Amino acid sequence: MDTSESYNELASHYHFIFENWEASIDRQAAVLSSILKLECSLDGAAHILDCACGIGTQSLGLAKMGFRVTGCDISSKSIERARLEAEKRNLHIQFSVANLLNLDHLGESRFDTVICMDNALPHLQSAEELSQAAIQFRASLRPGGSFMASIRDYDRLLKERPAVQGPFFYSDEGRRRIVFQVWDWLDDRNYAFHLYITREIANAWETVHASAVYRGILRDEVADALSYAGFANVRWLFPSDSGFYQPIVVAEAV
Repeated sequence: MDTSESYNELASHYHFIFENWEASIDRQAAVLSSILKLECSLDGAAHILDCACGIGTQSLGLAKMGFRVTGCDISSKSIERARLEAEKRNLHIQFSVANLLNLDHLGESRFDTVICMDNALPHLQSAEELSQAAIQFRASLRPGGSFMASIRDYDRLLKERPAVQGPFFYSDEGRRRIVFQVWDWLDDRNYAFHLYITREIANAWETVHASAVYRGILRDEVADALSYAGFANVRWLFPSDSGFYQPIVVAEAV
């Protein structure tokens, strides 16, 4: 299953990954807006392009805080879900289907900042694709605009090669929900990511399984790709300082 197909299958269930999706939307928006203001000197009127936006976790929260948001994702079903979620909240967000390797239709030099959160960059399968995506991010930004992305800590994970994350046990109005991941390492860089969401439904259990391939990327490799694409002042913010759950890279377009 390729990346778009995997997230198409997961779109209607994605919120179950979180203990409380609504709370996560607000919590992440608070953290990210603070970083955008402190690190990128952006105010609430800034125009954000949320690449790999999924069902809208970051887009929805940032729009609620007053930012102008445009979202895109490779998964058409995720975009459909994001549009519905924005409508339910009376938020005006433009969503469209787009690949990180081709953002041309979204407009050049249009955005104040581009974000790409939740470990989306490691879906790119080579250093060349990472550089191509970085060029697309740069082309989307106005002069002096900023870029922000989060990835897993692969500087550590590629050494440890963990096989399992979780399980996490949640409760939905008294009914149990179990979320866990299996990482099937294909080689020293690539792994098949298997996500399982098992929910108690009446007197039975329902399990959803989604799978995709990730390529672990080192922080220096991300920084090199961004520098090659025309970004400067590339720096990293770690969870202990940022309050976000993954390391975040921030850079400025020059």
